[in-house]
Amino acid sequence: MERKTAFISGASRGIGEAIAITLSKEYNVIINYAHSEEGARAVLAQCDPEGHHKMIQCDISDGEQVKAMLEEIVKEYGHLDVVVNNAGITKDNLLLRMSDADFDDVIRVNLKGTYNCIRHVARIMMKQKSGAIVNMASVVGLCGNMGQANYAASKGGVIALTKSCAKELASRGIRVNAVAPGFIATAMTDKLADSVKESALASIPMKKFGAVQDVANVVKFLCSEDSTYITGQVIAVDGGMVM
Repeated sequence: MERKTAFISGASRGIGEAIAITLSKEYNVIINYAHSEEGARAVLAQCDPEGHHKMIQCDISDGEQVKAMLEEIVKEYGHLDVVVNNAGITKDNLLLRMSDADFDDVIRVNLKGTYNCIRHVARIMMKQKSGAIVNMASVVGLCGNMGQANYAASKGGVIALTKSCAKELASRGIRVNAVAPGFIATAMTDKLADSVKESALASIPMKKFGAVQDVANVVKFLCSEDSTYITGQVIAVDGGMVM
């Protein structure tokens, strides 16, 4: 049986890496990266050898680049069944210290980038009359966070975008859902001060940080045949931080 094809943006490290490796066991995966070619190659090397996987550079905040990239993927693979919009950046600061550039950059990548990918893959999936789109939100988009006005705004936007697109595309056989991770242990969070980690743990009812695989498992479910009657939903993977 021919494998389906999955595209994952921002897949050269962290949560995106875990998603790519997990999906590679059942899908042909396209590993997108903006800057870290070395990281993307490392992820590609860990993908299931039975699939036809590749890496592709693209700045997802550029709509024309996204359009050309997706057309290239469909030309090579014949179809595109899953899109995981995972790429994102942070530029944290308190509101009164935040620059316009830092606010705009986070919105441009996290929200506009997700919009670009949905907009251009929608036409492809509508022709197929099928497809699953999973957007990476955050619990910060649900409840806000000090020092992250730009990030919270971008992820809150992703949640609203998810629900709007789910309503528009449902009748065409396309499902659109979002995953909202809480405090997930990554190389980036490992560098945080112990006091910050302790404060975060205190807000988590399960009293532990999540793993990237926890997020990847939910994404896999939302892409699969096990979730064919689920759309427009936001699933928090947060140990109970936001209930």
